[in-house]
Amino acid sequence: MKKLLAILLCVLMISSILVVNAAAEDVVEITYSYWGTPEEAASVQAVADKFNSEQDRIHVTVLAIPNEEYTTTLNSMAAGNQLPDCGIMNENGVLDFAADGLLADISSMYEGAASMPLDAITFKADGKPVAYSAANEILFLYYNKDMFDAAGVAYPDPKTPYTWDEFVETAKLLTLDGNGNNAASPDFDANNIVQYGCNVDNWTWQLEVWALSNGGAWFAPDGSACTINTPEVAESIQNVADLYLVDHVMQFRDGLEDSGVQSTIAAGNVAMATGGTWNVGTCMNLATFPYGVAPLPVMKEEVTICTGGPQVVFAQGSHQAEAMEFIKWYTQEENSWDSLIATGIWMPILEEYYVNEELTHKWVDNPNFSMGYENFKTSVVDYAHDYAVSTCWYYVPHTNEFLEYLRSELGSVWTGDISAADALNHAEAHLIEIFEGY
Repeated sequence: MKKLLAILLCVLMISSILVVNAAAEDVVEITYSYWGTPEEAASVQAVADKFNSEQDRIHVTVLAIPNEEYTTTLNSMAAGNQLPDCGIMNENGVLDFAADGLLADISSMYEGAASMPLDAITFKADGKPVAYSAANEILFLYYNKDMFDAAGVAYPDPKTPYTWDEFVETAKLLTLDGNGNNAASPDFDANNIVQYGCNVDNWTWQLEVWALSNGGAWFAPDGSACTINTPEVAESIQNVADLYLVDHVMQFRDGLEDSGVQSTIAAGNVAMATGGTWNVGTCMNLATFPYGVAPLPVMKEEVTICTGGPQVVFAQGSHQAEAMEFIKWYTQEENSWDSLIATGIWMPILEEYYVNEELTHKWVDNPNFSMGYENFKTSVVDYAHDYAVSTCWYYVPHTNEFLEYLRSELGSVWTGDISAADALNHAEAHLIEIFEGY
């Protein structure tokens, strides 16, 4: 009898082990790719950890790729049939990936959902959604309160943006040489600047907002034509270049790095800087000085552009249903709240957070938004709701190649070797070829 009991016990133990192993084998492993700073990496990992802990059917492993190399790396992975199951994408590559059949069908993702992502941050091909941004991000102006106070200059008005001329004149008052003279002084030494008044990011995609503000546009609103070579667009680019070349209120930037806020205002050597909402949580939260936010300066029309890295499901993966489940879960505000939205890295994608003040308070009324609720509500939340328009890559394909070529052509504008008008004249034919897909 004892021998029989022992055999039965062994059988039960082996069965238990087999059940456990079978359960482990049933867990679907998927990979999620992303880009970002170390601060963003910690936030993304926290979200993946939360998803992994809330259920036992799917396990997500995160794959980090540098922002500047992201689209190129994904293209190489696609060529080798080695794309991850899902991931965030650079906005400028989405429609090309969709056209090449590299994105899975997401038409059923929000079936039966009570709410949908904002239309302005929905990527569409032939009128159909192919991806949704994970966050709604806009461009606006950051400013260092200590530098304004020291110069005796009033803070930017969150309700009435600077005109471009007012912005330049204010930047002159905040640009100082080694002797304490500002750039409006006849004694100012432009070869000995110790504090710059502004930085307007010339990372190429951000230049689109100035074309729109100046009454121009890179593309027709319906995406049917490339309209970049106009006097309005050329003037908008030249205005940015002249902040360095003529006005001496901005340090030289070659437009080759997406680090404008980090290396300027966040570093403590610039008084005002244009940047994105994400910078609240990625670098400005580390600032050792008080800062505020304001709408962008206006050339002719008040406008900002919205964007946001889209969460996509890649078609090469063998676990598309599980990847779609994770992406849908990820884009729900409550699941990325603590690590991404409340920190200031992401803005919500649902309109109710912009018009329902109770929800806006839930979002903004926390210590991570050190500029204060009222400042951020007026300068960013209301601004995003009332003045933000889609960036071109939501409705125009080939923008990755378009931007790379435009960046190369504008290099000589930043150094002052040619004018923006001459650069656009030289680049127009090839930019149109890119736009038309050759």
